[in-house]
Amino acid sequence: MNIILSISQRNAVLLSMAKLVAQETETIISANKEDIATFAVNDLAMFDRLKVDEDKIQGMILSLEQLASQEDPVGQERFNFTHENGLKISNKTASFGTVMIIYESRPDVTVEAGGIAFKSGNKILLKGGKESLNSNLAIVNLWHRALEENGIDKNWVEYLNYNRNETQVFLKNPTQKVDLIIPRGGEKLIAFVKENATCPVIVSGRGNNFVYVSKEADKQKAFDIIMNAKVAKISACNALDKVLIDSELPNYHGFLEELITKLSSSNVTVLVDASLEGLANVNLIPNEEIWFEEFLDYKIVIGLVDNSEAAIAKINKYCGGHSAAIITRDDTEAKLFMESVDAAAVYQNASTRFTDGFQFGLGGELAISTDKLHQRGPIGLQHLVTNKWYIFGDGQIR
Repeated sequence: MNIILSISQRNAVLLSMAKLVAQETETIISANKEDIATFAVNDLAMFDRLKVDEDKIQGMILSLEQLASQEDPVGQERFNFTHENGLKISNKTASFGTVMIIYESRPDVTVEAGGIAFKSGNKILLKGGKESLNSNLAIVNLWHRALEENGIDKNWVEYLNYNRNETQVFLKNPTQKVDLIIPRGGEKLIAFVKENATCPVIVSGRGNNFVYVSKEADKQKAFDIIMNAKVAKISACNALDKVLIDSELPNYHGFLEELITKLSSSNVTVLVDASLEGLANVNLIPNEEIWFEEFLDYKIVIGLVDNSEAAIAKINKYCGGHSAAIITRDDTEAKLFMESVDAAAVYQNASTRFTDGFQFGLGGELAISTDKLHQRGPIGLQHLVTNKWYIFGDGQIR
C-alpha cells in the first residue's frame, strides 16, 4: 500500500482534475463519440449511460469540486476511552488501501466514483467495459496529468484494460493487493464479480422499485410521482418498475384508466396481473417471475392489493432492496410501511428518483448498495472508510 496522501495533496489533485476536465471537454466528448459509433448493443439504458454530453461533463466537474471542499473522511475519531491502567484508546476512520471499481458503460464513473475513492485515501483500480474504452482512457489520462501536476505518482489511479477472461483471472488471483471491489452494472456483472472475487465486494444491486398507492392517497400526487419515477430517466437504478394499487382506493378503476392513458402517452408498455385483466391498453403479465425483474426500459407492471400489509409483503418478496414509496395522507400508515419495507430507501409521497448521493446531500456517490454491510443505500465519501484502533501506552502489560 502507498503511504496515504495528505488531505491537501488529495484536494489539490481533485481540483486539478476538475480544471482538466473543463479544459478537455471536447477531447472527452470526441473520445465518447468513437465509443458511440461502435456501440452495437440494443440496450437503451446502457446507451444512455454511455453517452457523454455537456451536462454530464458539468456533473463531473461539480462532483470533483464538491469532493475537494468536503471534510477529510479519514482519521475521524469515532470513539475514545481511557483504560483504568492509563491506556488511551481511540477508534478512527481509515482508508481501505486499494479500491477496485468494475463498471459497464458510464464514463462518468471514471471521474465521480474514482474521485470519491481517491479522496478517501485509496489507490484506485478502474476496470471499465469495452463499450466505453476510449472515453475511459481519455479520462484516466487526465487523472494522470492531475497527479503529475501535483508531484504524485501516477499509480494512484490505474486503468485495467482487461477482457473478461483476464478480469476473471485477476479477481481470482490478483497481481496486486486489492482491499475492496465495487461493481457498477447489471446483475450479470455483479454475479460475475461476487463469484470470482477473493476480497470484500460492495453490491450495487438491482432496482426493481415499487410504489404503493394507498386507499388514503392523494390521486394527483400519485399520478405525478408515478410518472416522474417511471419516465424521467429509465436507465437509472432508482426508476420505477412496479405499482401496487389498494383495492379500496375510491374509484380505483377511473384512477387506473387515467394512469394507463398517461403512461401509454409516454410510450410506456403497461402490464397488469390477473386482478386487473380486462383493462384497455394493457397486457397480462406472462408469469409471476416478472415481479422480480428490473426493467430499465419503458415498461411497468401494475397490480391490486387488499391493504398496506399485503403491499408490504409483496414488496418484501419481490423488490431488489433499493427503493419503495407509499402514497398516502395517513402518516401512521406511512410509518408502518416505511419501517416494515426491507429497502435501502423508503418514501412517503415522493418519487423514488431521489435515491441518489447528490440528492441525499452526500456530494455524489460511489454506488447505491443493496447490501446491509457495511453501508446501505447511496455510498458517499463519508462511507468509503473502514476503521482502525489507536492505543497509546507507557509500558502497560496484561
